[in-house]
Amino acid sequence: MHKRTLGLLRDLNLVDRYILREWLKIFVLVLGATFGLVLMQALYDNFRDLLEAGATREDILYYFLVRLPRFFSIVLPLTLLVSLLYSLGKLHRNNEIIALRAAGASLFDITRVLWLAGLVLCGLSWWLNASVIPWSIDVSDKMLDRIRYQQLAKTVPQDRVGVVKSVAFDNQREGRMWFMNRYSPFLARGFGITVIELDGLRREKTRILARDGWRDAEKGYWIFRDGREDWFDPESGEMMRTVAFKEKFIPHYREDPALMLVFDRKPGDLSFVELRRILDYFALDANPKITLYATRYYGLWADTLGPLIILALAIPFAVSGVRVNPVVGVSKSLGLFVLYFALVQASYALGGRDVMSPLTAALLPNLVMLGVGLFFFARIR
Repeated sequence: MHKRTLGLLRDLNLVDRYILREWLKIFVLVLGATFGLVLMQALYDNFRDLLEAGATREDILYYFLVRLPRFFSIVLPLTLLVSLLYSLGKLHRNNEIIALRAAGASLFDITRVLWLAGLVLCGLSWWLNASVIPWSIDVSDKMLDRIRYQQLAKTVPQDRVGVVKSVAFDNQREGRMWFMNRYSPFLARGFGITVIELDGLRREKTRILARDGWRDAEKGYWIFRDGREDWFDPESGEMMRTVAFKEKFIPHYREDPALMLVFDRKPGDLSFVELRRILDYFALDANPKITLYATRYYGLWADTLGPLIILALAIPFAVSGVRVNPVVGVSKSLGLFVLYFALVQASYALGGRDVMSPLTAALLPNLVMLGVGLFFFARIR
């Protein structure tokens, strides 16, 4: 891959390298400026909360370092659009684009290095959205919760710190239903637990009732304490036997609490692997919330086209004819950019409400705007 990259760079001619250099200078400057503004906003929003929660200087520094990647999804599209409009607009105002086209170069020949950079940014966007940004959100949020829990634990009983109430999880793949009165992520323990085993016709076979329980971190199975186990006749529903226990572990109960609490997390906070895991578990469930996560899952694939869409929207208007005021072209490009994100939000909302399929909701705005951009690109003479 490294040799291919070097070979590709050697194939770039003088014009390609010049245009790439002019764009990269603006791209880096705009990226730094917008990233700094977003970071300042984050400092304003969270710095005081961290201090009031008792965070140390090391905690605060680590928190913001871990949180940095989550800003890229906001900064990258805007940075790409602004840098393209400015750098290409400058070349156009200096008549360099006109000179190159008069020499016989097509618009694609002039901007091919930018399209190549767009493909690289597509891969970067995929990697960031699928893995890095969800990791950043998960680690930073858990760190903030941990700091807050530690502060609350000084005045609130531990089994009440950071609890999630009324947890319900239907594991249809393995025929089990879970109910918890409370679950504490701080302690990684549930309280007031009921686990019902079902047969193939979803009739109750056994029931575990326990005061509390937790999933062993090393062995991966659940341990229950102070409860009883009941056996039922699936045909009649009558209880056949009941046995009390002080402590009981069940090796085949391996459900992950993070999966049970998945609906407490926003779809955008989950990684590609986590979304795929959710769809695998809940594919048979009629829960309407699943469509939100399915739309986000397919959206991660579709959003990969984002940099190419921005290129297709920016280039035609940045190099519009000499008799057209450059501000008009920039305004049209920015307007289409805003329209693109409005379409994305509207389409995702429709997909989440099951008005259209999640796959259609994810692909439609991206394909429409890519088509619009390529239409204007093809019209440039």
